[in-house]
Amino acid sequence: MSKSEIVNLEVAKELGLLPEEYESIKKFLGREPNYTELSIYSVMWSEHCSYKNSIKWIKTLPRKGENLLAEAGDENAGLVDLGDELACAFKIESHNHPSAVEPYQGAATGVGGINRDIFTMGARPVAQLNSLRFGDLSLNKTKWLLRNVVKGIGDYGNSFGVPVVGGEVFFDECYNTNPLVNAMSVGIVKKGETISAISEGVGNPVFIVGSSTGKDGIHGATFASEDITEDSSDKIPAVQVGDPFQEKLLLEATLEVIKTGAVVGMQDMGAAGITCSTSEMSAKGKHGMDIFLDKVPLRQKNMKPFEILLSESQERMLIVVKKGREKEVNDVFNKWDLNCVEIGHVTKGDSLRYYMNEELVAEVPADSLVLGGGAPIYDREYKEPAYYEENKKFSIDSVNIPEDLKKVAKTVISSYNVASKCWVTEQYDSMVGTKNMTSNISSDAACINLKGLDKALLMTVDCNSRYVHADPYKGAAIAVAEAARNIVCSGGEPLAVTNCLNFGNPYSPEVYWQFVNSIKGMSLSCEKLKTPVTGGNVSFYNQSVLNKKEVPVFPTPTIGMIGLLESKKYLTGLSFKNEDDLIFLIGDSKNDINCSEYLCKYHKIKNSPAPHFDIDEELELQKIIKHLIKENILNSAHDIADGGLFVSLLESAKEKQLGFEINSDKSIRKDAFLFGESQSRVIVSINPRNKEKLSDLLSKYKTKSFFLGTVKGSDAVIDNENFGSIQELKEIHNTAIFNTMEK
Repeated sequence: MSKSEIVNLEVAKELGLLPEEYESIKKFLGREPNYTELSIYSVMWSEHCSYKNSIKWIKTLPRKGENLLAEAGDENAGLVDLGDELACAFKIESHNHPSAVEPYQGAATGVGGINRDIFTMGARPVAQLNSLRFGDLSLNKTKWLLRNVVKGIGDYGNSFGVPVVGGEVFFDECYNTNPLVNAMSVGIVKKGETISAISEGVGNPVFIVGSSTGKDGIHGATFASEDITEDSSDKIPAVQVGDPFQEKLLLEATLEVIKTGAVVGMQDMGAAGITCSTSEMSAKGKHGMDIFLDKVPLRQKNMKPFEILLSESQERMLIVVKKGREKEVNDVFNKWDLNCVEIGHVTKGDSLRYYMNEELVAEVPADSLVLGGGAPIYDREYKEPAYYEENKKFSIDSVNIPEDLKKVAKTVISSYNVASKCWVTEQYDSMVGTKNMTSNISSDAACINLKGLDKALLMTVDCNSRYVHADPYKGAAIAVAEAARNIVCSGGEPLAVTNCLNFGNPYSPEVYWQFVNSIKGMSLSCEKLKTPVTGGNVSFYNQSVLNKKEVPVFPTPTIGMIGLLESKKYLTGLSFKNEDDLIFLIGDSKNDINCSEYLCKYHKIKNSPAPHFDIDEELELQKIIKHLIKENILNSAHDIADGGLFVSLLESAKEKQLGFEINSDKSIRKDAFLFGESQSRVIVSINPRNKEKLSDLLSKYKTKSFFLGTVKGSDAVIDNENFGSIQELKEIHNTAIFNTMEK
């Protein structure tokens, strides 16, 4: 090996490339790569861009469905037919590592990036959701991370003008070092008016539009494919900086320029910046490009070619325009006072040639860079971790039923994972745009009005990562099932899934075992529920340091799901409506406290199996709830999830401060009945006159049901024991996080 090869191999390693990958690059180029070319491959072959350690298993997910207008991976986001000539574009992505070192900008640019994926396709974003994971909230660092992540999401989203309509927040010490920040965006577009991320037509000009390019975010893609350590704060320049007002201008300009018909293809400049958009668009269109980097508008002087190529400066797009129609495109972006600069043109063949001041600084085959082309694909070793068998040894009989269940109830409702997240959500604008139908009606899923139509769009994000850690197969299946259950309880039909797969280091066989089994569990529920996966994001290398030892975060396959509300009259809230309404539990409760917040927080037992779940029971339950809603029998419906039945009852009671008097099922341990988290259960309330009709309908199904009691008074009464006023319990539930954050 020559000295130059040794030097280049060492540089390749520093850039995150494996020795065998370096050898592949030499074969693709037929020569030694220069530094700029190595930088290009390092970002495009990073896990963040290439999915090299995950794509084998991702391809096993159900990816076809009658409502899908684009298969997973075909476009920037999933595209689902809503009927009436409308389609929904939606996607979820992570911005974990940037948020770990610079939480405000990391979270803000995560919101900006996911919204660009939506409007680059020609869809107008109508809703945002997020799924957040943080460490021990008693730690000052965790409070700092939470405060700044929430502020970043709120400041960017509120300024951009799209409502945050849903989400979740979960706390566990495994996220101390490495929080998870997953952002989802949902948009609406007329069928046939979408734009593809493609480059074709020899001689067609290539434009960069939007913000100028700076040094922020350079090697952001490779940074996202590394473990977070104490030294990661040194990589703050790899974190992008966002401007929501610029994004709003870019949104309007983009949607307007699409209407001109002059656009061939368009792609957001997210991870890997110009490198990613030029290579992916070219590979998809089977053409090349000549790009002149000295023409790129810069906001910093003396930027090197690799810096311009790899910068992840926000609020930028790459657009391929039909030759001869450049003026139409320029006029639109000039109107919105945005950069619109021709930086190259489409060429015949597969070569991407990048020039700086007329000097060729890099030349690479486009197809060699991308997933499905030359990007490597690995089949990693995996093995079952020891803790999995240890979890199975847990028995409910080893836990005594506490004498004071009122104390248990207050412990559970004040735990951060169960407590109201109003401290978070009140910092988001949920009403901007006037489309959010659930800003005043609480329901299990958020509902967005499709104006001028009787139908509406439902959406949710779900994942209990403690369940997934305990049993990745079952836990991931539950995540999909709970998302669908939330949509069904709100009156809708689940349609499709986007996912954000957050895991530790894929080179760890135990972590990869979690990943593989999570994929299998998702597949089970998605196939049974007929909710195909439209795309999403993989985020590996999420690690935290606990007791001076590096440990992976809980495996967290976040599920974003959309559903269709066929008629707005079916929208069903979770809150009790009237005094004397009857309360029923539909579904089969079990002597099961596995993985519950009750077991973890009250008994301090962290090792147990995932709670009971059976996909066939879930299917039957969802059929019942759909039937009952369409028969106009239910006044409310609310699934039983984190915290168990007691928490669901409180959440249904507290909006109107209507109390309840119920009796427990004496065949089940009382703590399991009230605080267990066995799946596939829903509480409903009905007008007493519908009792016989409900009984007749339930008799047609195999699922068990149990008459709980009555909406009554202003207290929570169980087996004639008063657990406190709804006002008192609501105060505990609403203020737990607030009191900690505002100390």
